[in-house]
Parts: sequence; structure tokens; C-alpha cells
Amino acid sequence: MGEVTATERPAEPDWGAMTAEELVAYRDAENRFRASAAMRAITGEPDPGAAISWQEVALPGRELPVRVYRPAPARDGEGDDRAELPLVLHVHGGGFVGTAVQCDWANSHLAAHLPAIVVSVEHRLLAPGTPLSAAADDGWDVLHHVVQHASQWSIDPARTAVFGESCGALISALSAIRAREASLQLKAQVLVNPAVDVSETMFDYPSIAEYGYNPTRAAPQLRLFQRLSVPPGTDARALSPLYADDLSGLAPALVMVPTQDAVADHGRSYAERLQAAGTPARLTEYSGARHAFLAMPGVEPQAEAARAEIFGFLRASLTA
Repeated sequence: MGEVTATERPAEPDWGAMTAEELVAYRDAENRFRASAAMRAITGEPDPGAAISWQEVALPGRELPVRVYRPAPARDGEGDDRAELPLVLHVHGGGFVGTAVQCDWANSHLAAHLPAIVVSVEHRLLAPGTPLSAAADDGWDVLHHVVQHASQWSIDPARTAVFGESCGALISALSAIRAREASLQLKAQVLVNPAVDVSETMFDYPSIAEYGYNPTRAAPQLRLFQRLSVPPGTDARALSPLYADDLSGLAPALVMVPTQDAVADHGRSYAERLQAAGTPARLTEYSGARHAFLAMPGVEPQAEAARAEIFGFLRASLTA
């Protein structure tokens, strides 16, 4: 997949009235912008100590692109020629829009400085006919594939973590639960502004009432997200980590919540449920930060502190 050099950002659509064709057109235009050089002023420049490439992963019935970040070979005598690095499986945010490229800043830093192999899943985006279960399967299937083929990826499967933002954090949380069920022992999970409730109670939180329309129009987007995630006949609670029957025995979690975020209470509630189940969970709140703050270091002053916290948490978890 090639990078885009320049483009214009599309106008915000009417989220409640979009047709399927309009959704596809919007997300294609928006993702071209997110992957463009012009967007780097917002999303940040990649760390020069990491090599970045696209790869195709062969999964059952499909091939899926992933964006791979490896320590550059010439970095202090270490790099992607060194065997058995930790694995960080990352899932970007957006749900019905988004691309791994928007997360180059944080992911390249983790790859270069942990050091680790970071694999970011370019999962199927939500759309009519492509519900959340498909994106969740993509996250889990890539994680399982890379761990099962550890030698081909030069990773140590015993030092694996999952990391995601927003919908990507939801997918990462679901993957952590599936990992426990499959006896795959993760070392850590990092969940940034996780939207972990797509059930009928998704909007029953004070943070949505307070921030649903300020500083951004999050509520209409969340309603579209929910509608695409759980079409009629879907068990929404099965796709809502907040309502998982058992949250014990999971990998230690870092849950990061920007306070000016409609789903901030999702993250707070999930951290509480993890702790109550006996799973180690640290909740950190970033006062005044907005929903996608980690992917916007050019405009969000707390992004650097959040990246440093993620780095410290993963380094302690993956090198212990």
C-alpha cells in the first residue's frame, strides 16, 4: 500500500443520514487525508529509528494488510536483524474510518525504543455487511497468526502485548479475552479511550451527556458506530468487553482516559470491572485531552506524556 503525498480533508457528513455509498466515499477520502504528508503536522512524524512497511497476512479465507514497525538495523548495533523481539499487536481507532498510518508516531517510537516488533492491523472497517465481529476477528486472527509463526516474524511469543485506541481498544480488549480462552499468555494490554460498550446501555453514561456534542459532535458518530457494529440479531453484549462474564486472569491493563471524551466513562467503568475481577489495571486520566489525543501530537499537548506512559508500561511488562 503506497503512501499519499497530499490531499484535502473531506467535509464532515451528516452522520445520521449517510447512505452506504456515502460512507464508503467519505472513509476513502478521509483515509487518504489521514495517510497524507499534510496530516503529519497533526499526527506527528515517525521515529527515524524504526523501519516501516506494509505486509499481507494470509488468514483463513482472506488476506489482510498490516503495517509493521521494526527497529532500524543500524540503531546502536541492534535492529530488525536481532531475533526474538517482543511483539506489540496494535489496532487503530475509527471503527468505520481509520488507517494504521495515522498511528505511525506512537508505533514507530515503541518499535525503535522498546525495542519491539509492532504490527498494526488494517482491519475491515465497519459498514453495512461488515459488523464489529468482522473487525474483532481480524484483530484476533492477526495476533494468533503472528504468534503461531513467531520465528518468521522474529518475535518472542512469550513477550506479547496488545494495544489499541477507541474502537481499536475495544478490539484489543476482546483479543485479550480471547487470548486467555486460547491459553495465549499476554504480558500486557494498553487500552486508550476504549469504547467497550456497544449494547443498549452504550449512551447511558454522564460523559456522553457532557461531551456528546462538545468539543466535537461525537454522539452522532457513536450512534452510527453502534448501528454498524451490531446489526439486528447481533448479541451486542458479546461484543462489549464491559459485559464479559469473566474478566479475571487477563493480562495487566493500562487504561488511559482523556477527560473531554464522550466515552471516558466506558474506560473508567472497564478499569473498575477489571480491578474487581482481580486483573491488575491502572487507570490514568488526561485532564482536558480529547478523544483521539494520542494520534494528534501536533495539536494535543498531552500526547507526549501519554506516549511516555505507554512506553514505560510496556517496557516494564515486556522485559520483566
